[in-house]
Amino acid sequence: MELDATNRAVLYLLQRDARRITTQEMADEIGVSASTVRNRIEELEEAGVIRGYHPDIDYDTAGLQLHVLFTCTAPNAQREELAERARDVSGIVTIREVLDGTENIQIEAVGTDTDDIARISDELTALGIDVVNSKILKSTHIQPFDHFGRELVEEGEDE
Repeated sequence: MELDATNRAVLYLLQRDARRITTQEMADEIGVSASTVRNRIEELEEAGVIRGYHPDIDYDTAGLQLHVLFTCTAPNAQREELAERARDVSGIVTIREVLDGTENIQIEAVGTDTDDIARISDELTALGIDVVNSKILKSTHIQPFDHFGRELVEEGEDE
């Protein structure tokens, strides 16, 4: 799908805060009608550009004090299948397949204590995923991808 300036601005604003911004507020910032914004969001969803809306969860506040990044290895021929199977392990929140190197899967998991994290590691090993390293994550900082219309939104703020 070709992304024009309006599509990029919509994506930027959704990345910035999809939960709290209305289509009318987006329209005002972009300089189009609210119906245009709604239509663009629908088109972006149908084209698969927008695949979902995900909450930003504070796991510590939710009672899951340990947020761990596992660096793992899986046979390249089975990497995708094993990553898919790992989604069923309770506590896993994110799985990334890495294209190069032997450490080709990164898995984020949350748990209440070290026993919980050890269980997750053991379940990954039982699936055939070798856990090479694990690190406790302190925090994650996310920002919108600038290419998606930041300059279009900021131009409108100067007026």
